Amino acid sequence: MRKLIVAIFLLLIFVCLIGTVFYIPSRATQVYGPPAVTLSLPQRFQYSMLLLWYDQLLTRPRDLNGGEQMFTIDEGESVNSVASHLEQVGLVRNAEAFRAFLIYSGLDTSIQAGKYKLSAAMSTIDIGRKLQDATPEDVTFVILPGWRMEEIAASLPSSGLSISPDDFLNAARTSHPEYDFLVGANTTEGFLFPDSYIVPRGVTADVLVNGFLRNFTLRLTPEIRKGFEQQGLTIYHAVTLASLVERESMKEDEQPLIASVYLNRLRQEMKLDADPTVQYALGYNILQQGWWTSPLTLIDLQVNSPYNTYLGKGLPPTPIANPGLNALHAVAFPAETNYLYFRAKCDDSGYHEFSETFDEHLANGCP
Repeated sequence: MRKLIVAIFLLLIFVCLIGTVFYIPSRATQVYGPPAVTLSLPQRFQYSMLLLWYDQLLTRPRDLNGGEQMFTIDEGESVNSVASHLEQVGLVRNAEAFRAFLIYSGLDTSIQAGKYKLSAAMSTIDIGRKLQDATPEDVTFVILPGWRMEEIAASLPSSGLSISPDDFLNAARTSHPEYDFLVGANTTEGFLFPDSYIVPRGVTADVLVNGFLRNFTLRLTPEIRKGFEQQGLTIYHAVTLASLVERESMKEDEQPLIASVYLNRLRQEMKLDADPTVQYALGYNILQQGWWTSPLTLIDLQVNSPYNTYLGKGLPPTPIANPGLNALHAVAFPAETNYLYFRAKCDDSGYHEFSETFDEHLANGCP
């Protein structure tokens, strides 16, 4: 009889142990999610038991009223170091509990270096998951000199911003009379200043466009304004001319020379004969997969458009691209020349031959 009682007692202990072995991992899975597949069965039991032991240290925020603070993880920093640092700055209740959760869930191997906005109002679990994505709150967005607004729009899907190309174009084609240089204009083409911008990921199209325009106003110094006036140009016309200079030049040091040619032609009431204006009029080239058709054909030069400066005198109706600061400066302070013509050199250097007469221009042609 005594042996039977001992056997039953041992059986009960065994059943309890088996139940515990299955219950603890099952309960941990319910509360904290599935364990990492890399954990062995003993490790799964060990860390499941630790998480249930720590419990509220993981699920309860340290401070429900805690504000946001920046937290940095250095490249190559260990999990132990990250956990200790989080506890030191008051973001988690217990570094060991945080480390146990990371190992249990497998997140210890995928923490990313970078800067994070964290808060003590977040639970330890939420912080652990947050550290898997170092995606910055801000995005660096670049506009290159000579891009037209459609090219800016095309760069948006891969920029990290949530603005669609159509939304951007709608905003860019809206009038902005609050800027003196855009009074009467129904497009911001030419004034979306080429630069590197740091903007929030959630920025709207209108705010983004306004940021580009404000940057332009900062670059439009009194000296440049005065330079435009001395050339007999309004700001709008000067930017229009600068957009041609930007698109015609491959070398920035030639821009004052190219500007002088166009200004000389305008003063003599000659047609500008500027290829970029024809390219702008032609629009997107499906075959070339780009906005600037090259080379142009004789048929292209006959395109019926107010932008075609081979057919009409004067400047095109609007800028054809967004010129950089060097092109703006070249129009404000052009080289003093009598040049009326220029054409590409035959050495593929990207430079041009300049001439005063049409005969000289013809003589500069490539053999």
